[in-house]
Formats: sequence, structure tokens, C-alpha cells
Amino acid sequence: MSNDGASPPGDDPRRNLVVQLREAYAVINGLVPAQLGEHGFTDFRPAHSKVFEYLDDAGTTVSALADRASMTKQAMAQLVAALEERGYVVRVPDSYDRRAKLVLPTDRGREVFRVARGLVPELHERVARLLGEERFTHLRHDLELIRLEFDPAMHDDDEAPAISGTPVPDDRARPTSPPRRPPSA
Repeated sequence: MSNDGASPPGDDPRRNLVVQLREAYAVINGLVPAQLGEHGFTDFRPAHSKVFEYLDDAGTTVSALADRASMTKQAMAQLVAALEERGYVVRVPDSYDRRAKLVLPTDRGREVFRVARGLVPELHERVARLLGEERFTHLRHDLELIRLEFDPAMHDDDEAPAISGTPVPDDRARPTSPPRRPPSA
């Protein structure tokens, strides 16, 4: 098979960076429903996380949720309806726009957030143990650099964001030397 330019020469084109990032996210995100099931939320499905990932504290319209999740409004409305039936969210009138309804988490939905957030320290610890603290810190820094490079609207240009005390360079400069490879086993 010829190289289509999406992957470095010799690499499997199915394993490009975007695929690897997506697959890593999917595997980690897939841990959430199992954890929720252990806490009694046995009717929560992986697809339901699309609603919770993009839900604002003050409520969010189905249309905004769909846009943020890159889904159709109809598909998002189905997810919201399923979560509403299960008691995770409720739709209430928007006080600023009578035509719109806001999706808000119920007490049960807020408990889902609490359980899911409880996974974060465990995931950080597990990845740090796998990579080592220094590489874990560099990974988080590098992911932030990638985010800033491809979505500059996510931060104020006058303020350099920081991750766990590691500042991102103000000039957004790319590293001048390649990252160190882990020692061979």
C-alpha cells in the first residue's frame, strides 16, 4: 500500500495521530460507564456521555449540545429524551428565550458527574505510573500545545494557560529538540 501522506513513511496509515488520539480517548471514556455501573447507574450507556460532556451548569439547549458534540439535533434530542426518562436530566423553559428549553442535570445527573470526576485522580495516577511523572507532565503540556495550536479561540492571547503548574510558553514556540525516547526495555 502506498503512503498517502497522512502517516510518516513506514507507519501503518490506520494508526495516524488523529486515530491514536481518538482511540485513547475512547478507551479512557469507556471506563466511565463501568464505574457508573458499580455505583448503581446500570442504565447509563456510553452514548449518554455525549450529553454530560457538553452540559453547562446553567443549562444547555439541545441545539448547543448537538453543535458541541458534532451531532445532529435529532440524535442529541434522542439522547436527552433517554436520559430524561431515566431521571438524569430535565428540560426546563429558558427564561431568556421562551421558544427554547434548557437541559439541566437532576440530582441523579449531578451524582453521575461526581462519580465520573472521581475517576480523574485514578486515571492520572495510572497514566503517570505507566509513563513516569516527567513524561506524564510533558504529555499534558504537549496536549495543551496541540489544543492551543488548533483552537486558539479556547484561551485569551494575553494569558498563557498552565497545566498542573507547568506554564505553556507565551510565544507558543514548538520544542526545538525532539522529545526524549523512553529507555529500551
